Amino acid sequence: MSTSYNISRLEGRTAIITGSTRGIGEEIARRFASEGAAVVITGRTQPDGEAVAESIVDAGGTANFVEADMRNPDDIAALVEATTEEFGSIDILVNNAAVPTEKDVGETTIEDWNLVLETDFRSYWLCGKHVRDHMDDGSVINVSSNHAFTTMPAHFPYNAVKAGINGMTRAMALDFGPDIRVNTINPGWVAVKRTTAEMSTEEREELASIHPVGCIGQPEDVAGVAAFLASDDAAFVTGASILVDGGRSAVMQDDTLPDYRTANNE
Repeated sequence: MSTSYNISRLEGRTAIITGSTRGIGEEIARRFASEGAAVVITGRTQPDGEAVAESIVDAGGTANFVEADMRNPDDIAALVEATTEEFGSIDILVNNAAVPTEKDVGETTIEDWNLVLETDFRSYWLCGKHVRDHMDDGSVINVSSNHAFTTMPAHFPYNAVKAGINGMTRAMALDFGPDIRVNTINPGWVAVKRTTAEMSTEEREELASIHPVGCIGQPEDVAGVAAFLASDDAAFVTGASILVDGGRSAVMQDDTLPDYRTANNE
């Protein structure tokens, strides 16, 4: 169940959130709608997308669904066109659609490479490029990952692309400014179906213990930062990459933190 917010920072604004039929993207859409934005849900799964949009409308928000495959440049152009036809303008873009990989550099194929680069990277550029023509002022938010800073074996080319997104954000911030701000959110471990569905209780507890905040993230944690960046509260923030990882990147040794915390709480 999503949290209810009594804020109207995004009243009168229109937002496109890619990859918003589930997970982090869905929660960002719900948070934006709760703050007054008209949201466009988009993804490849029509029943899921329509269900998200319908539930937002049922809760009193404004939303519709536009089916689009982020690997298809024509779909991206059509998504932007459909949004402007429906709402007249675009004020916020959240580039969130992504696919993960669990291969190392040596075993990655051209097909793997193209899938990730086209979905997780090229689409961010194309969405930003098309939206810019319909955005007088506003905010572009690129959702990346903590893999942009530190990574693990066998996550290529996902981890390389996530680092590239931070660079793309800086380029967009310079080229789209001063009226359009562009920032990156870099989430860490977030409890969505893909990351935690098959974890045991013990595995979840162990994962939580290596985070300074004592837990793993929820989609709402990322959505809150996205809402801030989309709002006028972040009027002086652009070109930034913000880690939302519960302090995970501050930890050098996984086994040290839980032991240290336990000792200090005795």
